[in-house]
Amino acid sequence: MSRLQVKGFNHLVREVSSSGIVNTNITEYETYMKRIKAREQHGDEIRSAVKEINTLKAELREIKGLIKELVNGS
Repeated sequence: MSRLQVKGFNHLVREVSSSGIVNTNITEYETYMKRIKAREQHGDEIRSAVKEINTLKAELREIKGLIKELVNGS
């Protein structure tokens, strides 16, 4: 795979076969991957919180129904 240096950018090279630009700076890549992991973790936390909220709502509906039964004497 042949690569050419991009003028004015130390860490960028162009792959001749695909004409794609590749960043060869490992530190920037690691920072990018950390941001992606953090975003995925944040999404997982939100999904977990939504599930917990939905469970609590269902339990409250059940409690409300039981209270109505007690009040109505059924």
